[in-house]
Amino acid sequence: MKILNSSLMRQLDAYTIEHEPISSIKLMERAAAKCAGWISENIVAESKITFLCGLGNNGGDGLAIARLLPRGIKDYKITIVVLRHSEKSSDDFRVNEERIQKSKKKIYYVNSIQELPAFDKDDIIVDAIFGSGLSKPVEGLLADVIQMVNSSGTPVISIDLPSGLFSEDNSSNDPKAIVNADTTLTFQCPKPSYFFPETNKYFGDLVVLDIGLHSGFMNSLDSGYFLVEKADIQQSLKGRSRFSHKGTYGHGLLISGSYGKMGAAVLGAKAALRSGAGLVTTHIPKLGYQIMQTSVPEAMVSLDDSEEFISVLPDISKYNAIAIGPGIDQKEETKTAMKLLIQNSSIPIILDADALNILSENQTWLAFLPKGSILTPHPKEFERLAGKPANTMQRLQMQKEFSMKFGVYIIYKGAFSTISTPDGKFYFNPTGNPGMATGGSGDVLTGILLGLKACNYSPLETCIIGAYIHGLSGDIALGKNSMESLIAGDIIKNLGKAFKSFSIASV
Repeated sequence: MKILNSSLMRQLDAYTIEHEPISSIKLMERAAAKCAGWISENIVAESKITFLCGLGNNGGDGLAIARLLPRGIKDYKITIVVLRHSEKSSDDFRVNEERIQKSKKKIYYVNSIQELPAFDKDDIIVDAIFGSGLSKPVEGLLADVIQMVNSSGTPVISIDLPSGLFSEDNSSNDPKAIVNADTTLTFQCPKPSYFFPETNKYFGDLVVLDIGLHSGFMNSLDSGYFLVEKADIQQSLKGRSRFSHKGTYGHGLLISGSYGKMGAAVLGAKAALRSGAGLVTTHIPKLGYQIMQTSVPEAMVSLDDSEEFISVLPDISKYNAIAIGPGIDQKEETKTAMKLLIQNSSIPIILDADALNILSENQTWLAFLPKGSILTPHPKEFERLAGKPANTMQRLQMQKEFSMKFGVYIIYKGAFSTISTPDGKFYFNPTGNPGMATGGSGDVLTGILLGLKACNYSPLETCIIGAYIHGLSGDIALGKNSMESLIAGDIIKNLGKAFKSFSIASV
């Protein structure tokens, strides 16, 4: 699913109006009907609903929704408040103002904060003050109203966007003048700010309503932002031939482990095997031999010359997927082995954990990374690699530039893990939960990526499927655990259920 900012949404609205064709007021009516339908399905009968409407098209949406709520079915107690913050109003607002006046619903016109009716905590507020077209911080009367809404404790449903919020870059915004919504009913597709940690908190639960905007034109828009959906994974996963064998599904090499960190190698190897790799070999220090052979008997072992850490590069010629990093530590010999891997590998490499830390200290090596390699940093690892961003928008720009400059894919781990590509696109992953913020979770992701890459998925497919399946496995595990008790091994245990949730045909 595409993620569009306010500028692209305006283009999409205009194209739909011209080419459906449909008038702007009828398109507003269609959007309002969708919102009214959602409210009638989700808000209990006899609820008191207060509509706070601005003077633009978002206010017009609010007036239309209030008018379209079904009568005599749930018998809502509706109060309509128009905030007169300007002498001007949009054409579509005025049309809906006339319509609601004809419907004999009373409108309260408010010119000052003192005139605003008090909110009861048992009420529901529909926030239709500003939509996605806002480009400067809210001031004056509307800022006062927003602060009053936020301090009231009253549940809020925002239309399109929480009022006061910009659709993308909020670095210059005033956080005190943004509505804290409990639910946001947005039109057609999510807005970028929903996926940013600084602004996600304003949305509450996001509901995307399809209002029939022109799908062909939407597909042609170059937003650069995409939300991964289950259908995308369904279409990408490959079936297995009845006559296939272990060689069909590749041979992955996991370079992992050191003294005190052999668990990382165990988790990575198990995850790779559970993600489809036909064969997995772990290159580990000698001390890990019994640990690996006992914990993961399905994996083969390549022993390093060193007892306690990685010191040499094994023969990599027989592998079609390679991952390095989980638990390898940062010894000088390990750095040398990793440098040789970068110099000698003819295939993309998956780098995580200490491999990223080593890379951040030896940034001249970045230019020699095989094109299509995959880096999986958490926020601190990203900072060491690319610098510390001031906010999410700056981080996205830095991540994009890094991927494009070095021809690599980056999975920036966290809520809505962000996958950046060498051609400048971003994919936001919706699966996963805070219970996965636990040691070893990243090692499991590395293993999943290795397993998928061994099965000859492209680097982009590997990233998208890997991040989605990793998060989905964590979500399934959460069904049996609390967020506090969830551990990395639980993610591996549920990989089978995650894959099984997709119907993958045999070929």
